[in-house]
Amino acid sequence: MGLLVFVRNLLLALCLFLVLGFLYYSAWKLHLLQWEDSNSMVLSFDSAGQTLGSEYDRLGFLLKLDSKLPADLATKYANFSEGTCKPGYASALMTAIFPRFSKPAPMFLDDSFRKWARIREFVPPFGIKGQDNLIKAILSVTKEYRLTPALDSLSCRRCIIVGNGGVLANKSLGSRIDDYDIVVRLNSAPVKGFEKDVGSKTTLRITYPEGAMQRPEQYERDSLFVLAGFKWQDFKWLKYIVYKERVPFPKQGQVQAVPSR
Repeated sequence: MGLLVFVRNLLLALCLFLVLGFLYYSAWKLHLLQWEDSNSMVLSFDSAGQTLGSEYDRLGFLLKLDSKLPADLATKYANFSEGTCKPGYASALMTAIFPRFSKPAPMFLDDSFRKWARIREFVPPFGIKGQDNLIKAILSVTKEYRLTPALDSLSCRRCIIVGNGGVLANKSLGSRIDDYDIVVRLNSAPVKGFEKDVGSKTTLRITYPEGAMQRPEQYERDSLFVLAGFKWQDFKWLKYIVYKERVPFPKQGQVQAVPSR
């Protein structure tokens, strides 16, 4: 009995020592990082490798965000009337905010996705690591990876993202929303019955399994379904849909998420 008490006390003392050691180490690392931040100069670079000024943080973002373009770009777009499409405007504004911004990859994953080494280095949602076979199987059936030919043929596209909040209620902005070339909606945002306020047009509906509509008839006939994969199960979910497979029941002891309605 005495031996058991001794072992118990020894383990408690060891646990206490480990906890105190961890706290001390964490405090030391935090102090070291703060000292490095205050005594070192971190340089940021744009997409061309040029050094950025002090108005940008270490990641290359403007420390003080605003919607103003540089003087030369503001002059370039000054003659465009309000509401008209401005070719290259969104890209120019994004580059002003984040000079490291570039567009080397396509909007959607296509059959060339294996060439994009960077996104294959990270797991979802930051990349597609470990999903190669699933994505290949999905793309082999869908075959379409782009916007419609009519939209692709436009030299300039005006886009609007319609959120799911109630701010549009009783605003009668539906016709103005439908005037845009591309209307993006998120998850299960309703349209039918609310056309006067939210419009009737849907070009893209971006969703993930838990936020998706549950019945096919709820989707707009001419809209494009876009999966935003946050976890590996999301790609498997899409494969079940594309191949019209029955989702297997979880084995005993496993837990399976149920999509919210």
